[in-house]
Amino acid sequence: IYRDIMRATAAILLVLCLLAVINIKNLMQIDAGLGQLVATDTSQISYYLVGDESIRLPGSLKHITVGPAGIWGVNKADSIYKYVAGNWVQAAGLLKQVDAGGVQFIVGRYSILSDSHKGPAVKYYSCGPFGCWAVNKNDDIYLMNCLNNGWSPIDSKLFVIEVETDGSGVNFWDGITASKPEGTGWSNIPMYMPMKHVTYDLGRLWVISNSGFTMVCTH
Repeated sequence: IYRDIMRATAAILLVLCLLAVINIKNLMQIDAGLGQLVATDTSQISYYLVGDESIRLPGSLKHITVGPAGIWGVNKADSIYKYVAGNWVQAAGLLKQVDAGGVQFIVGRYSILSDSHKGPAVKYYSCGPFGCWAVNKNDDIYLMNCLNNGWSPIDSKLFVIEVETDGSGVNFWDGITASKPEGTGWSNIPMYMPMKHVTYDLGRLWVISNSGFTMVCTH
């Protein structure tokens, strides 16, 4: 969601979005994939969200993700964990942010403004079946896929980016297909308040506002 178009009327917002029925305050980050929803709050408590219920997961995580590769997270020490049979199993290495949207693989950022693959220094990753997207400290957008054989710049800017497991970009980058993974352009979603995190899955856009509200939008 573009930061410079986040203001619109409340009436427009109510048409698109409703306050999510989540009995958790101060969510910091949220991620959806394959019909599942996970989140962390400002106290680094992680949750698995089912309908209007939340299941608190063990441990403390600053970032959590769900997708074809399973449920993964990283803690404040940058240690990496996978959720297996009700417990977190530590994986080798260190990451500051992780994304499980790829098919049987994860990607992540392993130090401040650097990345886990050779390419541009980035602050946030998100992957889908047609490629991986990233944004750097200047909010520039990059795409890596099998067709371009490396990172290609996208002529736009975003603070954070998320990709659905079917390859759809958030806010919304239209026309993404296997033969055209870079898509065709943005369809903007008006918001009347600044948002700090977004995620999209199965036709639902989940957003967390800077003030702590969690909303779900459909289109």
